[in-house]
Amino acid sequence: MSEQNEPANAIQISGSAVVGVETATSLSNGSPSGAYSDNDYGAPEANFADYFWTIRKHLRMVVSIIVGFVIAGLVVTALMTKKYTSTELLQIDRTVAKVVKEDGAAPTENNDIDFMKTQHEIIQSRSIAARVVSKLQLGNDLNFVKPAGGLSTLSRLFGFAGRGEASEDERNRRAVDLVLAERVVKPVFGSRLVEISYTDPDPARAQLIAQELASAFISANLDKRFEANSYAKAFLEDQLKQLQIRLQDSEKALITYGEQEQIVETADKSTISEENLAAANVALGNLVADRIKAEQLYLQSQKGDVTSIPEVLQSRVIEDLRTTRSKLMTEYEQKRQTFKPDYPEMKEIISQVNEIDRRISSEAKKISLSLKSAYDSTVGQEVEMQQRIEKLKSAVIDIQKRSIIYNRLKREVDVNRSLYENLLQRDKEVGIAGGVGANNVFVVDKAEIPQIPSSPKFGLNLLLSLFLGTIFGFSSAFVTEWLDDTVHSAEDMEKLSGLPTLGVIPKTPDGVAPDAELEIVTSAISEAYRSLCTALHFVGEGGLPKTLFLTSSGPGEGKTTSAIAIGRHFAQSGLKVLLIDADLRKASMHIRLGLENVAGLSNWLAGASTASTASNLFQKTTLPNLTFMSSGPLPPNAPGLLASARLHSLLTTSANVFDLIVIDGAPVMGLADSLLVANAAAATIFVAATDRARKSAVHAAVRKLRFSRARLIGTLLAMHSDRTPDYGYGYGYGYGYGYGYGDEPPKKLEKNAESPTLLVQGQ
Repeated sequence: MSEQNEPANAIQISGSAVVGVETATSLSNGSPSGAYSDNDYGAPEANFADYFWTIRKHLRMVVSIIVGFVIAGLVVTALMTKKYTSTELLQIDRTVAKVVKEDGAAPTENNDIDFMKTQHEIIQSRSIAARVVSKLQLGNDLNFVKPAGGLSTLSRLFGFAGRGEASEDERNRRAVDLVLAERVVKPVFGSRLVEISYTDPDPARAQLIAQELASAFISANLDKRFEANSYAKAFLEDQLKQLQIRLQDSEKALITYGEQEQIVETADKSTISEENLAAANVALGNLVADRIKAEQLYLQSQKGDVTSIPEVLQSRVIEDLRTTRSKLMTEYEQKRQTFKPDYPEMKEIISQVNEIDRRISSEAKKISLSLKSAYDSTVGQEVEMQQRIEKLKSAVIDIQKRSIIYNRLKREVDVNRSLYENLLQRDKEVGIAGGVGANNVFVVDKAEIPQIPSSPKFGLNLLLSLFLGTIFGFSSAFVTEWLDDTVHSAEDMEKLSGLPTLGVIPKTPDGVAPDAELEIVTSAISEAYRSLCTALHFVGEGGLPKTLFLTSSGPGEGKTTSAIAIGRHFAQSGLKVLLIDADLRKASMHIRLGLENVAGLSNWLAGASTASTASNLFQKTTLPNLTFMSSGPLPPNAPGLLASARLHSLLTTSANVFDLIVIDGAPVMGLADSLLVANAAAATIFVAATDRARKSAVHAAVRKLRFSRARLIGTLLAMHSDRTPDYGYGYGYGYGYGYGYGDEPPKKLEKNAESPTLLVQGQ
């Protein structure tokens, strides 16, 4: 038999083989060439396509919610009581035609906006509604207070019962509340027009109440004017009487005080005392300036050289003496060239100079004494002027005190006279305006009996129900999607793992096993695995890794099917492939391949195999280049076996014989098995099932694998639905793509006539 058909004869692996030696083409401990780091993938930006696919994914829920809202809206609309609305149009002017100069005592707003708003609030007031109820006797109309037998159709449906007989006051209050609840006051924008509408189940009553609301407002407006003018007339007459008495009293008090204080009112001029006080203040200022000047000169003469005082320097006598002295000193200096200082003529000159100095000093002292006299004189004048000013101040203050009372009495007379004259004029105008019945409110269009009900509005309610249903349905879809923690797309995987997605495997239709789809060369799942195997040639600089390990975060995510499909593809391509079932917790690959699991990996790792080499534990398959090693009996301590050196020895020695070793392992979460196998393998692919794998579990599993120094080369997204936005195979083979085999065991395949084991059919 050829070497490809008898791989067992070419493999001699002993228990003492070198441990931990990697194959020549194994990947480094870091990220493989061609792989991507965490920073290469950011959070994808939301776009319209994402929203579209979210709605499409939850379309059934969205449609159900919308239909439910529409049905509820139709039911509520059908149960609502029909109501009719009647409208009366009024024109409200800010002012009326002026018959007299003043139009009465009623207050008016200067601003049009404030005025119109005030009128609108008056129309909507409770007093207007009370006028309507009183005029139309609505409190005694039982059909109005308790319409349709006391309950509406909707109220009767829910079983609400009416109260017993109410008093007249309670019925009137109830009627006022109903009028306030159903009337609508709507100003016409940009005009002085106001619409007064009323809604009632009885169209005739709606017209009657709308008309009466307008009539009540007009009557209230006129009553307000008459009442204001009447009150103003009485008030003015009373005030006139009081002002007349007050004016007379104030005039008498003014005359009496003027006679008592001898104050005669003259032209508006200042008094002599005030003028004298002003002149004295000016003179005092001049004296103060002179005193300060004299004081400074005197102090200067006392402190330093008297000869430096300006008065001394300006003295004619001192100036002549200094000139004579200068001449003598000049003569002395000239003769000093000839005679000695003790010469009689020289002594005579010095004697004359000393005499001149004495006379200069004497004159300076006289000037200093004159400065002292001038200073004393100014001080005395200043004191006398201050005393005079104090006397003038007392006289002026006395006059001002008496004038204050006089002026106050005079102002009081002027004010009383002015108030009396103004009130007298106003009293005459109000008396004339009170008889004028002009109004500023006019009826433009009278209310008519409505022919078509205003509510319920079928179209509006239908649109509202549809709108609310759409909003609630879309919101529910987005909230459901936001709460969903499962992986949906390759973008999700790349964002969570920071690894490239090597392949996207479609989901098989319901009831179709993945093995059956793999038998069809043109099936979508076969095409997807071929694309994955092609990508494996470019994951590193060395090309296809020697040992390839497949794991996932949890069970049932397609790693076993993917391992079988990868092994079959490369075996059919002419490579010698070894499939190893390293899932020592729940082995299933031997069932999928239709082979036995009497002895396998666990026997070799435990050293309990009677075979001298691992090749004796290998099994043939129907494919010539595909060899399989089952898990063997499930051990009680799987991590202990996988952590032994015999696993590295098995992979290292087998890599010398096989072109590719594909390993299927246990899930990562909750177990240490896959971390040990991933550390020993040259490359690891992380498999995740679409809409099944949890994002948190995927993220945690990838972190654990990286912590164990696994050589992660990429991810594989399995069981992908063709309804997701990033799925783009679209070969059109007539059915939806699929990959799920669930928990059902695969279908039995035919036996090889030459082998007691079950074999996989060739393609």
